[in-house]
Amino acid sequence: MTAPALYEIETCEGDDGTMHPAEQVWTPCADGTADHGFIAHQGLFVAGIDGGADDDLYPVGFLVLGHQRWADTIEAAAAYMSRTHGWRDLPLYPDDDPTALIPRIPRAVHTHGVFLRHPHPDHGCACEWDDTWRMVWAPATERDVVPITALRHPAASVTAAGIPNPDTGAPATWAV
Repeated sequence: MTAPALYEIETCEGDDGTMHPAEQVWTPCADGTADHGFIAHQGLFVAGIDGGADDDLYPVGFLVLGHQRWADTIEAAAAYMSRTHGWRDLPLYPDDDPTALIPRIPRAVHTHGVFLRHPHPDHGCACEWDDTWRMVWAPATERDVVPITALRHPAASVTAAGIPNPDTGAPATWAV
């Protein structure tokens, strides 16, 4: 008996009624990261992630490829916000009330994820999601996983980014 997959590649129906993959597994590499929203900062590749709401103006979390130190992840997240949004400070979102209490910068976690790119190159659908990617958290034992250091934005709610929490048994460990 085989265990069920923890992620599923989306499919679409072709003109002939057969199902085709609408995504492919994508492995980020240095050559293609800038084309997919990552920036390079002191040898680290970082991207912002949204919370899935249509009104997310700024990232609720950050992904850094590979397992990195917590301090390096914070620095990479700040660099991402500076380059992408022209923002010089990490604790608040722009236009937030500076007197609002912001919790400490959350700890980064070492975890793994699978990157899925839309569409599958052989079955392009020319939709608004063409050439975009999504990431699904996965345990290290799952096929096609990429090591990731993830950090929630300090001003985002604890559940906004859905970053795995090692204290709740998620497949992750705290970064040091």
